[in-house]
Amino acid sequence: MRVVAFANQKGGVGKTTSAVNTSVIFANGGHRILLVDLDPQGNSTSSLGVGKDDLDLTAYDVLVDGEAAAEAVVRGVRPRLDLLASTPVLAGAEVELVAIAQRERRLKAAFERVTGDYDLTIIDCPPSLGLLTVNALTAADSVIIPIQCEFLALEGVSQLITTIDLVKRQLNPDLDLLGVLMTMYDARTRLSSHVVAEVRRHFGERMFESIVPRSVRLAEAPSYGQSITEYDAASRGGAAYLAFASELGDRVGLTPRVASS
Repeated sequence: MRVVAFANQKGGVGKTTSAVNTSVIFANGGHRILLVDLDPQGNSTSSLGVGKDDLDLTAYDVLVDGEAAAEAVVRGVRPRLDLLASTPVLAGAEVELVAIAQRERRLKAAFERVTGDYDLTIIDCPPSLGLLTVNALTAADSVIIPIQCEFLALEGVSQLITTIDLVKRQLNPDLDLLGVLMTMYDARTRLSSHVVAEVRRHFGERMFESIVPRSVRLAEAPSYGQSITEYDAASRGGAAYLAFASELGDRVGLTPRVASS
């Protein structure tokens, strides 16, 4: 099972949008996907139309109480797509994990019991560099950093890279920076082009060629509990995420496609 984490300690950069849409696209492509919502806000959970009040077990129960991931997963939120959901109670895990042995490896240990069930696991990380994100990076094979095309876009990214390097040295030597995904691109502004050029200068070939535009349709889709390919696949946002998923598929050895209607 390949595990990819979407991480950036800044909020509002497109982590959840990217994690949800990529998961649905790969599931539509016939792959068995697990989406892990590690953000206490639970936006990935809500974006797929899953009611938080209906959940018996969540990521909190797996990380803190040691419940089996296979028991906590919500099966079939879409064909071939399962979800390890999150609710605001997960916020308490940052404090409660401190006293638990091997606290940085709790998610990795949970994944080892479901290794054969999925082709790809995608983790939506919280906007912080605390123990939840460290658990994600320890469990992951690779990490993708979404960066918005806005002023000060690179601010804080160096801190994230430092955290990734620390996790590599101390917890997960195989962790790889798979790439950087530019989001919220506004073709009407010179700033967006400048930010893309600046990020490309820093990351070179690690930057994905696909760039996600600022899009009303992308913003609307979660309110209907849908991915962008379900809500409006022909939109600019839909096209961008299909292109990104194709690039990502090449890098991880999976080939996504749009589900036939």
